[in-house]
Amino acid sequence: MSYSLTDTSSITHRKIWQLAGPMILANISIPILGMVDTAVVGHLDSPAYVGAIAIGTLIFSFLFWGFGFLRMATTGLTAQAVGRAERNSIETQFILRKTLKLSLVISVVLVLCQIPLSHLAFSVIESSEGVATLGQQYFTIRIWSSPAILATYVILGWLIGHSDTRAALWLILVVNISNIVLDLLFVTIFNLAVEGVAIASVIAEYLGLALAYFLIKRRGFTLINKITFDSPFKWRTLLNLHGNIFIRTLCLIFCFAFFTAQGAKQGDVTLAANAVLLHFITFMAFFLDGFANATEAITGKAIGAGNQALLKKGFHYAAIWSVAIALLFSFTYSLFGSNIIQLLTTIPEVIHSAEDYLIWLVIAPLIGVWSYLFDGLFIGAMRSVEMRNTMLLSAFVCYLPAWFILQPYGNDGLWIALLIFLAARGISQAYYLPRILST
Repeated sequence: MSYSLTDTSSITHRKIWQLAGPMILANISIPILGMVDTAVVGHLDSPAYVGAIAIGTLIFSFLFWGFGFLRMATTGLTAQAVGRAERNSIETQFILRKTLKLSLVISVVLVLCQIPLSHLAFSVIESSEGVATLGQQYFTIRIWSSPAILATYVILGWLIGHSDTRAALWLILVVNISNIVLDLLFVTIFNLAVEGVAIASVIAEYLGLALAYFLIKRRGFTLINKITFDSPFKWRTLLNLHGNIFIRTLCLIFCFAFFTAQGAKQGDVTLAANAVLLHFITFMAFFLDGFANATEAITGKAIGAGNQALLKKGFHYAAIWSVAIALLFSFTYSLFGSNIIQLLTTIPEVIHSAEDYLIWLVIAPLIGVWSYLFDGLFIGAMRSVEMRNTMLLSAFVCYLPAWFILQPYGNDGLWIALLIFLAARGISQAYYLPRILST
């Protein structure tokens, strides 16, 4: 079901939750899948299986996260097209076909380049010979899911652009639930170990793609269309849009990878403590991303329809709920942070180390909420150049210099630098806020 967003009266607090709620539920299912992947091999006879899944999952998380622009750009383009002509699906189908073609080209390149990609990934990540061997087995199988994953990214973006977040929820849940069931089948019954986890992921992704095609076909989409459409979104425009978001995403990946690498230099205990605490940020992000998705859909439709009042009201309501959720996370972390840490690890020294830096996680939601909210606004408004520039500024003018200055303060300095990065993103994006809201 999609939600009509054609006038200001259609935007209410309930409507914001109708858009954001399904995406929040979908996002929460993602870490549950990761836990099951680890658990099914965690009961086998060697810790190397757990290490291989951890490394393999890390590689594909970074690889596919980098191509998240396929989802984001499609959402903004589709939402604006819907806003321009809500009952005319020709333009939105044109956008979907174009971006699906791009996702197919990228996925074919990934599959063809799998050997050098594997060598590069496992040369960067240090591990034992046994873990590396098992991890490469996982990689060799999982890489074949690339066409399904990237195409599903595009279709998810298209559905969100139509404000059909319930369909997006069902799509993500089908992929993750089928993956869990197949994990248990292949690993615990067929004893396929790491290969079983990889095969389960590949099958689940193609099941998701089949459902995705059904969902878009239900909206009248066909793979072959003889109707020509003179869209303003030519290949060059689309590639520039995707390219800017790709650069922005690579910078974001770099910043968190840099954070992990610098923590590792301070010892295994600090590395483990930081890894535990990053789960606090990740879980917060799952919630705030739901409101960012709602903002994408509302902003795109409002700009496409030329409805400035709708744009301002939608952003205002999304901001209220985003800040409220951020306050709730800060309050929860301040009261129950130690308990959460003890749920994530039982190693005493890691617990004590993580508790020493917990104060930064209490502050993080209040600082980071703005960058998540503004990301939704920028994507819906298709301000990809500004997204790229603000990320470059935050990463290389604010984050890295701050870390260099704060190095004498150890891990506290590292966390402060990360918070400065989050604050810089919000502040630099806020600079463009009046222009976007007056569009």
